[in-house]
Amino acid sequence: MLSPRKTKFRKRQKGRLRGKALRGNTIAFGEVGLKTLEHGKLTNQQIEAARIAMMRHIRRGGQVFIRIFPDQVLTSKPAEVRQGKGKGAPSGWYAPVKPGRIMYEIKGVDVALAKEALVRAAHKLPVKTAIVVKEGL
Repeated sequence: MLSPRKTKFRKRQKGRLRGKALRGNTIAFGEVGLKTLEHGKLTNQQIEAARIAMMRHIRRGGQVFIRIFPDQVLTSKPAEVRQGKGKGAPSGWYAPVKPGRIMYEIKGVDVALAKEALVRAAHKLPVKTAIVVKEGL
């Protein structure tokens, strides 16, 4: 599972996901990519599940690039605890994504195979996605 080795603070404020992705919105490493069309928070388990689905479909060929990293902490309180008494303990990690962000890229395999692998990965994610192909292919 992806998670940061060390963070400056144990807990963070939530913030808001607004606007479109200004960075990471073009294909940089691969030939075919999976782009998000809406705001969302992807947990490290979801990112890993999508990666495994892609790798199983393309088997040994090609290379997969993960362009997002879960560096925001997710906190939760135990079940049946009353409100108040501070923020909950850290329970996991997530990566915030904005519309237009390229999350995964594949290179070194046939475009049709890469598209099918990305469709399988998209089924594991909680956001709407689109498959984009690098220009010139």
